[in-house]
Amino acid sequence: MWHSLKSNRARRARMLRRSILAAPVVIGLALMAPLAASQKLTEDLPAGAMQAKATTSCLECHEARIILQQRLSKVAWTKEVDKMVKWGAVVDAGDRDGLIDYLSANFSPDQPAYEAPRTPAKKTSGKSSATKAK
Repeated sequence: MWHSLKSNRARRARMLRRSILAAPVVIGLALMAPLAASQKLTEDLPAGAMQAKATTSCLECHEARIILQQRLSKVAWTKEVDKMVKWGAVVDAGDRDGLIDYLSANFSPDQPAYEAPRTPAKKTSGKSSATKAK
């Protein structure tokens, strides 16, 4: 009996430590949410008949780059769109096929790989901290 009480106490202590250690991460993510929302609009989906529909349906939950980096076949895009609709994406039944055609035309396996935009690196003085210490 003593062993199980000791084991339960140890388990509760581990869970408490994990939650305390996780709190700064959760807070940091919450503070970054507005930044992520503003970055969502930095890249646009390619022009096309269904661009607006893809923007409203897909970018409600995803950043554009999630879609821009995909290279899926039409069959795979069909499965992906159907999955997202099951998960709550708002896609009218009349727009479904057009959206799949748009995605498979712009993000198919034969399209060039997505090149993520890079942020410029901060310039340094060129001296390492070891050099400065001398």
